[in-house]
Amino acid sequence: MIKTSQLTKKYDDMYAIRDIDLDLGQGDLFGFIGPNGAGKTTTMRIIATLLTPTYGEAYVCGYSIYTHPKEIRRLVGYMPDFFGVYDDMTVIEYLDFFAAAYRIAPQARRKRCDEMLEVVDLEFKRDAYANTLSRGQTQRLGLARVLLHDPAVLLLDEPLSGLDPRARIEMRALMRRLGSMGKTVIVSSHILPELADVCNKVGIIDSGKMIASNDVASMIRQVRPNMAILIETANEKQLEIAAKLIGSHEIVQSVDIVTQTLKATLKADAGDYSSLATLLISNGIAIKRFAEEEINLESAFMAFTKGAGAKI
Repeated sequence: MIKTSQLTKKYDDMYAIRDIDLDLGQGDLFGFIGPNGAGKTTTMRIIATLLTPTYGEAYVCGYSIYTHPKEIRRLVGYMPDFFGVYDDMTVIEYLDFFAAAYRIAPQARRKRCDEMLEVVDLEFKRDAYANTLSRGQTQRLGLARVLLHDPAVLLLDEPLSGLDPRARIEMRALMRRLGSMGKTVIVSSHILPELADVCNKVGIIDSGKMIASNDVASMIRQVRPNMAILIETANEKQLEIAAKLIGSHEIVQSVDIVTQTLKATLKADAGDYSSLATLLISNGIAIKRFAEEEINLESAFMAFTKGAGAKI
């Protein structure tokens, strides 16, 4: 659905983006993460045919951005970070105006607008003036607008920015729904934890360079190739006994005790580790906690970007 090759945009001697490669299929929800000014918006604007690259290629649904920009625009819904609404228009009038711009037939226009309001859960604001909406409601209205022509590809630039906690939760739920509808979505953000449970793929961009791109689980495994198990026991004495037992097991690489918690780092080929719990229980150790150490997308981002800007 979306494929880019060595996509580059240069202003004089400064690179906004350099050699960006993407390959996204139908239904992929791609989280494009990086600090402000990293090149996320530039990449999305090029894919939307709103900006011409210095060199490199991009295809949307098989169409080249150079030879078929009109076809691509029919297939893409692009929602910028901030967009204006008309003060004298109600929500339904606003959508009807853009539905007409999308050349949706008059007899189908109002029904389509009502359907999109239902998708973004904004029916209750149907007759409210667009400029009276909250930031979160305005973002949902913007999403309804870009969905009017039923695009195959959605480019959402910082849709979570400036939203309160409730609005962010609602917007994440909307993004999941879009993925389940079979749409290919690129969503950019610098709010890293917001994307981990929404996207099936992520890309980390810094100083215009894509420094990592993969599915979420693979990205985390790159940061932590060796799984670690955290164990808590009934008391400190049992914890010391547990450390000796676990440390001698063939799948364990190392053992550490930090603040009453035993951390067992497993070997890379450890596989199933249920035998560790069996070992402790069979030796009379009362286990209060036995769980994998979690590493989130934010930790992965910090690991990948450490010093990256200085290398480009």
